[in-house]
Amino acid sequence: MISVRLPDGSQRQFDAPTTVAQVAASIGAGLAKAALAGKVDGRLVDTSYLIERDADLAIVTDKDADGLEVIRHSTAHLLAYAVKDLFPDAQVTIGPVIENGFYYDFSYKRPFTPEDLALIEKKMAELAKKDEPVARKVMPRDEAVAYFTSIGEAYKAEIIGSIPQDQEVSLYSEGAFTDLCRGPHVPSTGKLKVFKLMKLAGAYWRGDSKNEMLQRIYGTAWAKKEDQEAYLHMLEEAEKRDHRKLGKQLDLFHFQEEGPGLIFWHPKGWTIWQQVEQYMRRVYQDNGYQEVKAPQILDRSLWEKTGHWENYRDNMFTTESENRSYALKPMNCPGHIQIYNAGPHSYRDLPLRFGEFGQCHRNEPSGSLHGMMRVRGFTQDDGHIFCTEAQVQGEVAAFNKLVREVYTDFGFKEVEVKLALRPEKRIGDDAIWDQAENALREAIRASGTEWEELPGEGAFYGPKIEYHLKDSIGRSWQCGTMQVDFSMPQRLGAEYTTEDNVPAVPVMLHRAIVGSLERFIAILIENHAGAMPLWLAPVQIMVLNISDAQAEYVENVAKTLRKQGFRVETDLRNEKITYKIRQHSLQKPPYILVVGDKERDANTVAVRARGNVDLGVMPIDVLVERLRDEVNAKA
Repeated sequence: MISVRLPDGSQRQFDAPTTVAQVAASIGAGLAKAALAGKVDGRLVDTSYLIERDADLAIVTDKDADGLEVIRHSTAHLLAYAVKDLFPDAQVTIGPVIENGFYYDFSYKRPFTPEDLALIEKKMAELAKKDEPVARKVMPRDEAVAYFTSIGEAYKAEIIGSIPQDQEVSLYSEGAFTDLCRGPHVPSTGKLKVFKLMKLAGAYWRGDSKNEMLQRIYGTAWAKKEDQEAYLHMLEEAEKRDHRKLGKQLDLFHFQEEGPGLIFWHPKGWTIWQQVEQYMRRVYQDNGYQEVKAPQILDRSLWEKTGHWENYRDNMFTTESENRSYALKPMNCPGHIQIYNAGPHSYRDLPLRFGEFGQCHRNEPSGSLHGMMRVRGFTQDDGHIFCTEAQVQGEVAAFNKLVREVYTDFGFKEVEVKLALRPEKRIGDDAIWDQAENALREAIRASGTEWEELPGEGAFYGPKIEYHLKDSIGRSWQCGTMQVDFSMPQRLGAEYTTEDNVPAVPVMLHRAIVGSLERFIAILIENHAGAMPLWLAPVQIMVLNISDAQAEYVENVAKTLRKQGFRVETDLRNEKITYKIRQHSLQKPPYILVVGDKERDANTVAVRARGNVDLGVMPIDVLVERLRDEVNAKA
């Protein structure tokens, strides 16, 4: 007798081994039809999976996150099936699930075209309607290599050949197409109803630029049509808000080949930068941080001590001088420990909080660079707190409160907290990692915050809390971090004297709120679609005259507003006022002031808020009070 325990606590008894599909059918026809997969003792499996002993089982449908992943995984195989049907000479390689969809890489004698993409998507729909069963079979490694070699799939044979010889591999077949895969997959192709192919791209085989360039087809798949429509609408909005496009349109910054992954800031863009930096500097000052500055380039020996040379060297820019090896800093933390180590410290000095707007460089692959979101040179609002173990919880709780206040000021209301745990490649023993991870868990728990855990995604020197904020069109961005580090201070000889007058190693908390200023400004630009709130706008007020008769008054108005600390520009050109308003509206200033003879004579201005909102005529002092309140409110 086999007992199957369901999520509601009920149990079902079976006289013989039974499949997930059979269990679903025993519960009801509706569930049997909806079942996409199962979760047996926490492991995701096909509905054909045979349960041979007592187990916990959850039936996975398209209402579950796991169900959506199975749909996307299966749709990637459907894509490969369609490509092979239309282009038999194409070779399939790999096709994983990614955020919001999937991709599959192919080797083919000519580049695919947008017309090919339309044909492939049409063929996918035809194959899905056939509702062909998706069947799994297991095969010895060498037999699988021989099979894929026999059908001309050299890439699949190479992948399988890298698997240990004594292992078996699983294959999935649907109709005339068979692919290597761990699974699980939907029971039949008819379960795949909502999908769309998105774009073509190039990708090197196994990610190595020395290998062949393959063709990557990206797609998206969903359980419901309305979900896909919402996603595609979000992409349309994202395209309009692309910070690279807006950066050019609003004259904020540019990139060029001579500095890949590096930003050329224009005056307006640098004004936004300065507003963010000065705001964060006040945050430092108001929360007990001392601002410091460490060198850009440090000797290799220091990076060896920290573990960067062993664990992070491929991402570091290195150089030599006078027979010594150096590296541009990819992180600020080792420099801050050197500042800490420059003098003795007592338990009375702790917590000691250092902050730096530290410029870092990382040798990111050229293919991964993406505007200001992924660069090679960036500046962090980087802080490091040296404290005792007993102080960790209080410091993390205080930071948790602070980071939310900062995001609110920048216009972000929704923040998710995630805990990234030990990666495979790391320094420090498991006992230290247990201590660090538990310290962060307790600190988050004490602050009353819910969190999600991310196994394997911590930094190599310690686990970290990640703060993910949602923008105005629902996208999630990871910005702030709080990392607890028991290893690096010890490696670099940091100490303090305890109350018992004995030396001890401080705990080091790595923290950032906006993270990379470049990336955060890109997020701000996209969140606000370039229409920055008054306190961040590079030009806050444009003052326009109707005719030359008001030119002197316009200059006086601008001078008065500048004295009040506002960023003001004027346009005295001999152009129609409607033309000037329309032209400057495209640059998205929060306010446009129009001055004619009536306004000049009455010492007033006609005020237009962004979006062509007519606020009427008001005296300068009334306008100044309004503007000051808006800046202070960060509205």
